Amino acid sequence: MGKRSIRLEQIEVIHPHAAGLDIGAEEIFACVPPDRVGETVQSFGTFTPDLIRLADWLSAHRVDTVAMESTGIYWIPIFEVLEARGFQVYLVNGRAIKHVPGRKSDVQDCQWIQKLHALGLLNASFRPAAEMSALRTYLRHRAQLVEHRAAHILHMQKALLQMNIQLVQVLSDITGETGMAIVRAIVAGERDGVKLAQHRDCRCQSAEATIAKALTGTWKAEHLFALKQALELYDFYSGQVTACDVQIEHHYAQMQASQNVPTEKRTPARRKKSKNRPPFDVESEIVRLTGVDLAAVDGLGPALAQTILSEIGTVMSKWATVKQFASWLGLAPHNDISGGKVLRSRTLPTNNRAGQAFRQAAVAVSRSSSAFGAYYRRKRAQGGPQFAQVATAHKIARTVYHLLKYQVQYADIGTEGFERKQRERDVATLQKRAAKLGFTLTANEVAPTQGTT
Repeated sequence: MGKRSIRLEQIEVIHPHAAGLDIGAEEIFACVPPDRVGETVQSFGTFTPDLIRLADWLSAHRVDTVAMESTGIYWIPIFEVLEARGFQVYLVNGRAIKHVPGRKSDVQDCQWIQKLHALGLLNASFRPAAEMSALRTYLRHRAQLVEHRAAHILHMQKALLQMNIQLVQVLSDITGETGMAIVRAIVAGERDGVKLAQHRDCRCQSAEATIAKALTGTWKAEHLFALKQALELYDFYSGQVTACDVQIEHHYAQMQASQNVPTEKRTPARRKKSKNRPPFDVESEIVRLTGVDLAAVDGLGPALAQTILSEIGTVMSKWATVKQFASWLGLAPHNDISGGKVLRSRTLPTNNRAGQAFRQAAVAVSRSSSAFGAYYRRKRAQGGPQFAQVATAHKIARTVYHLLKYQVQYADIGTEGFERKQRERDVATLQKRAAKLGFTLTANEVAPTQGTT
């Protein structure tokens, strides 16, 4: 018997005109294919003229696609410059670029990135369209403003408690109508608890006498000064949030509408008023952009709906299947398989903002009478709250993917509908198992009552 010959095929070059960039805070190293004339590795600064010179250098070397690592926020300016010049830019997760032993310099890093990209071994990270990316920036900035404002609410509460002003015991929220009126009166110089209690709003549940009793304190100067500054900072950030809302509304008006907008007039759902909610009609803007009322999905609402929309965009073709979409969100299980057996199954840590929003939606429906609420309670009984949160977030994410991809409106079947469908699935499973064992499953004349989850 002759020796069997083994033929090793070389990896095919997918992107023959690919370049690789290694980006730092002060210097960028660029590498073009090794078959180009002249130096194939050059270093550039990070000033805008340097970025333009880099783009010219890449064009001169007939480069049409560029790969770069998503290092902090340093990649954003060069990404925008290259994208505007017509290059196909791949923003790659750092985990996909593993340094082989011995690669320690920036020059070698950019060469390694160029080689991996030329062989088609790098996948571009998802980035929404320019309009949606701008909306995402506005919403992220607004979320930071709300977070900074919340810290000064705590500062006001701390100053009041240090003066033994027990306002938090008689008001559920000191930033409501009654609370803010009382705090502003205190900062203005009023110290009489009875007069302060007269600022009570008619909707307040605590009696005026109870509020007056809680507003008797020590009134120390240092704590009054801290209260005054905390109130000023709270008002400042509130003004910044309002200005940001105006800019977001203006940006919504400039965004191109979807071609699948429903012709019938939509009646806005009655929702609980929130101080952090934008003053304009977010639901109508979402419907205008997507053709689907994402805010109607149980657990989402306007705030989470626009956050998710700004993170994932409106085109679901970026993900071939719903499984890929759930995996990108960090809601799909990661299985460690060896010998055909699943050794471990868990979701990997992620900071995906859309995935976090879906998790918040899952918690919001935990006590609701919707189908998602029934599903959450069923999963909680099986594996606990954290398991139920991820499972329900995964189910809501699949629903949003289906709505956007197939342009259908959301309709909740409720707890009873979910229980009925679940019972039908259980019966079908029992019938299949009985047939496999050679038995016939028959139903009782009196149907069993549906159990609660």
